[in-house]
Amino acid sequence: MPDVKLLIGDRDCAASDGRTFERLDPVRGQVATRAAAASAADAVAAADAAAAAFPAWSTLAPKERRALLNRAADVLAERTPDFVKAMAAETGAAPMWAAFNCQLAAGMLREAAALVTQIGGEVIPSDKPGLLAMGLRQPAGVVLGIAPWNAPVILGTRAIATPLACGNTVVLKSSEICPRTHWLIADALRSAGVPPGVINVVSNAPADAATVVEALIAHPAVRRVNFTGSTRVGRLVAQACARHLKRPLLELGGKAPMVVLDDADLNEAVAAAAFGAYMNQGQICMSTERLVVDEAIADAFVERLGRKAATLRAGVPGTEGCVLGAMVGREAAERVRGLIDDALAKGATLVAGGEIEGTIMQPALLDHVTPAMRIYREESFGPVVAVVRVRSVDEAVTVANDNEYGLSSAVFGRDVNRALAVARRIDAGICHVNSATVQDEAQMPFGGMKGSGYGRFGGHAGIEEFTELRWITLQTSPAHYPF
Repeated sequence: MPDVKLLIGDRDCAASDGRTFERLDPVRGQVATRAAAASAADAVAAADAAAAAFPAWSTLAPKERRALLNRAADVLAERTPDFVKAMAAETGAAPMWAAFNCQLAAGMLREAAALVTQIGGEVIPSDKPGLLAMGLRQPAGVVLGIAPWNAPVILGTRAIATPLACGNTVVLKSSEICPRTHWLIADALRSAGVPPGVINVVSNAPADAATVVEALIAHPAVRRVNFTGSTRVGRLVAQACARHLKRPLLELGGKAPMVVLDDADLNEAVAAAAFGAYMNQGQICMSTERLVVDEAIADAFVERLGRKAATLRAGVPGTEGCVLGAMVGREAAERVRGLIDDALAKGATLVAGGEIEGTIMQPALLDHVTPAMRIYREESFGPVVAVVRVRSVDEAVTVANDNEYGLSSAVFGRDVNRALAVARRIDAGICHVNSATVQDEAQMPFGGMKGSGYGRFGGHAGIEEFTELRWITLQTSPAHYPF
């Protein structure tokens, strides 16, 4: 059973009061990790360490930051087996999903490394004679990253990679569900030679989350906060940031619609729907939760997707023949089953799956879902997808937008001009035409609308989030003043 300590400056240390908490393996029920339970004082110490490291890191030559981030990508990739083991024990993730996390996270570090010389500015024409006016971007300061458990290596790395590339230092508040997995990311950076204090990790017991987060947001050196997680908690983080006038980037919940038009390639649509709905047991913010299908092709689509779902087996991570793993906990599985039962009681049809054994849930497909059912609007965050049948393109757009969330979405249709027109009408930060709702690339502007949050990770959008834009002038000739 691994013990996980806090990483503060150059020290792996216990919580100042010696407290710990335990994370249980969701499948076996045994202790997976014992982690240090930070107090508010520990959180302040981590932010102090990041602040102390900021002057040197922010002025480090771009080529040196690039080299360190590229080395960190190599180390993280080499340690994929450690991450696979930690994710299986802490979150019940299948090996395929864990390995993919490492692959994409290493790519995020390499993409961040490529950004270090793209943090530019501009010369702005001035009406004042002899004035050179510039808009310059520079590091903001200490960045607080709060990452979730469901794609822990991807989202933990995303929380820190671009901030580091921009010259900021970071405090990563790890998830209470996967403290070891998140600590491994920082350890990879440290092993690559990133200086002490540039990356710090704080783990906390679940009951202390609000206290620790408040202490970190309130710290004077913390100038940016990025949070990935539920919409409910995101609102609390935004409120705390508002109290302390800190700028947040929020990537929150989702209930991604996939619109299947009457001219869609059904084989492609079925493949994308199955991947988008069931990958990582549907525990992805971009997971396909609603299939908005034209009734002209709905019977054929549902029949094919039902057959596909029946071939996808969930089981104990690593079990031969099981491409899907466990859900994060028994309560999560029971909550999803409750949504299924509510829909069935109100007239939906269960086409496939839905069986539960502990935290193992077989991928489920519901047909004939209506607005009267909870699953129509509630985020399920599990291996179930709901088919809503529609009669026109306009109705499809209305149904797709009939939700508080707006993160990812997709549209399938052979007439790409029509499909693209539908995509432009969907209220979501991301929309893919003829491909799945679950997609991520480090250089893309990733983020949502409405209840899915605001701000964008990735590429130049990330640079804008994690730097300050300053107006700096140089008077090159004597200035004239009215007195």
